[in-house]
Amino acid sequence: MTCFYCKGEMEESTTTHVVEICDRIIVIKHVPCLKCKQCGEVVYTGSVLERLEQIIEQLENTLMEVAIVNYSAA
Repeated sequence: MTCFYCKGEMEESTTTHVVEICDRIIVIKHVPCLKCKQCGEVVYTGSVLERLEQIIEQLENTLMEVAIVNYSAA
């Protein structure tokens, strides 16, 4: 697969996904992705996006201001 932005080569990797919802910050570490070797652009598969949405929904209503979770353990 080639990068949408720079046309560089994409490789399987992991990344950290950060979401800010109102006054809460959710950090999800070790998220599987495709990452461009040239510019660093990150692309998620559909199944990873669905799982990220589930994790965010679960943590969205917690009392914590900052939540840091590992993707595979969540």
